[in-house]
Amino acid sequence: MPRLRLLVLGVAVSAALAGTPVAATGAPLAPVPLPLSEEAWPQSAAAPGDQLTVTVADSGVAGADGTRRLTCRPVGGTHLRARAACDRLAELATGSRDPFAPVGRDAMCTMQYGGPATARVTGTWQGRSVNASFDKKNGCEISRWRALEPVLPASAG
Repeated sequence: MPRLRLLVLGVAVSAALAGTPVAATGAPLAPVPLPLSEEAWPQSAAAPGDQLTVTVADSGVAGADGTRRLTCRPVGGTHLRARAACDRLAELATGSRDPFAPVGRDAMCTMQYGGPATARVTGTWQGRSVNASFDKKNGCEISRWRALEPVLPASAG
């Protein structure tokens, strides 16, 4: 009996070193396929998704003004372009800048006016609380708005 235990232990150690899982009997286990995409994981296993409320006024885009909910992972809500908005947020998550951060006080901005559009975004993004206001009163604010499209509507100006 001790020889069988040593044999099983030896097979298990060899398999572990080779990266092959084994059952308690010493037989190799079949690999278990894992989901390839994040959306395939059950929500309890995935990181909590982004949940934002986007309120837009005076955008000049038909149907864009109002309050919409946006959820990502999984994509949903009442946002008019939810898939594109979530894709953009995922792209922004790989950068080092916070797209919801206000323009710095010492920023040098062009004195151009992009129109009366305003927006407020609240909720959670990347596990952080968001409470940000947007407008198009100067070049810096216009750039900040455009960086967040299509979360915010692409308006003329």
